[in-house]
Amino acid sequence: MSKIAHYLQEHLTGEVMTGADARRYFATDGSIFTITPSVVVYPQNENDVRKTARFTWQLAERGRIIPMTARGAGTDQSGAALGNGIIMVFPAHMNRIVEYDSKTGVVVAEPGINYGRLQQTLHTHGRFLPPFPASYEYSTIGGAIGNNAGGEKTVKYGSTLDFIRSLRVVLANGEVIETYRLSKKELGKKLGLSTFEGEVYRAIDTLLEDSKTVLEDLNLAVTKNVAGYDLYDIKRKDGTFDLTPLFVGSQGTLGIISEATIETEIYNPQTTLFVAKFATIEDAQAVVMSLRAKGNMPSAIEMVDGKMLEMVSTINPNQLKGVIEAPFPAVTLLVECDDASERDQKKTVKQIRKVFEQHKTGFVEETDPKLQEKLWKIRHASAAVVSHANGNKKAIPIIEDGVVPLARFQEYITAVYELFEKNHVDVALWGHAGDANLHMQPFLDLSQVGDRQVAFRLMDEYYNLVLSLGGSTSGEHNDGRLRAPYLEKVYGPAVYEVFDKVKKIFDPYGTLNPGVKMGVSLDDIKQLVRTDFTLDHLYDHLPRS
Repeated sequence: MSKIAHYLQEHLTGEVMTGADARRYFATDGSIFTITPSVVVYPQNENDVRKTARFTWQLAERGRIIPMTARGAGTDQSGAALGNGIIMVFPAHMNRIVEYDSKTGVVVAEPGINYGRLQQTLHTHGRFLPPFPASYEYSTIGGAIGNNAGGEKTVKYGSTLDFIRSLRVVLANGEVIETYRLSKKELGKKLGLSTFEGEVYRAIDTLLEDSKTVLEDLNLAVTKNVAGYDLYDIKRKDGTFDLTPLFVGSQGTLGIISEATIETEIYNPQTTLFVAKFATIEDAQAVVMSLRAKGNMPSAIEMVDGKMLEMVSTINPNQLKGVIEAPFPAVTLLVECDDASERDQKKTVKQIRKVFEQHKTGFVEETDPKLQEKLWKIRHASAAVVSHANGNKKAIPIIEDGVVPLARFQEYITAVYELFEKNHVDVALWGHAGDANLHMQPFLDLSQVGDRQVAFRLMDEYYNLVLSLGGSTSGEHNDGRLRAPYLEKVYGPAVYEVFDKVKKIFDPYGTLNPGVKMGVSLDDIKQLVRTDFTLDHLYDHLPRS
């Protein structure tokens, strides 16, 4: 063990490892990158996190920088769960439900808890956490908070941030703070503190005041967006103040979350599912826009394109047998409603039927859970694409989370088809049609120099395409290392400069997950690409997207 590891093991309750096999295991996540950490820490509790942060801060004061990276289950596709310093692995010990309030449905949980386990527990109380990502069965709640994750239910319920009431956060110097919406009087007390917490509040409050004009450009014309830092709702006109939006979606670059207080919704397993097929993208977009314009929002408006169904049919001809048959439509929509009351659900169902009828669209309507599960295979078939290998060519997560204004959805899809055809790469699309948020993963062999060049050319052309349509590089998977080089283009240099100041306020020595979000170039990440991309971490659970 190194001197650092020996010191940490002496002072922490949890375990510290430096073995080559452990470090090798944590050198990859769900992304195309590889970075080998120096030390692996399994924090037993918040105090372990605090002591580790304090230790790295003290070293940084003496000029030695050792980064800290918080890690859940390693499913992150942006490379944010990697670091060359200390990897803090939360699922081993900090995986508890601390408290549940049966009257309000509010739950307090540690970051390492498995999202699926939390969801199952909530179901037993008739509640659920709606913005679950596709990977919820094997990812952690801390990872979802770090990315401000979303999923199929986001179209109705919003993203993770909408459900976070408060957080306990370990700052870069080891101080522990609790974030929630402060009154004007409470903010005044925070501003008067002589601690690092007080410095943070004073600096952020001043920055927001000085950047009011610049931050007017922060909101994009999209339904969801997790690129950058969320500065929009920290300080409200009534003077209330909440740092929570900054930490949610910050990917461990501003502080390390040790506990979250989370609001939930009423869970109704009795849903109604519609499946509709469209001959053109234009027809599908028209229906989606009509559905979103109605009073009662469906709980899911998901899509797959014909190219994905053709690809699945080739990979596994029997996977969709009896569910959907060739010739496949250009677009297939799956629309679900889950209203808690029978009366409201009947109203939403009637509304959806009316939209389909107005657009002269044929549809299947299903309420039987077993038959619904069969129909959902259409959307979940994307797992076959994500996990498939064609020789050494594999589905590579490099351009899989763009989101554009809904009115430009057809234009977006058409341009993506042209982009892939131009680069001679097969394309298959799936995702959240209700948010115009698409996923796609080109088949490439990263062990080949030519394919690595194609990968970065595709990234550049794709993200510039998304931005030209008024979109964002990330609707739910966040920036990480992958999309960080494009963040300045998303908002412009003035907003990016504000983001940079935020990062330096919270992390003056650069110990909190450096190389993620801020100050990252394409040249920086090119040297991190692994040539043997696999999904080894995920095969126990079946990768989903």
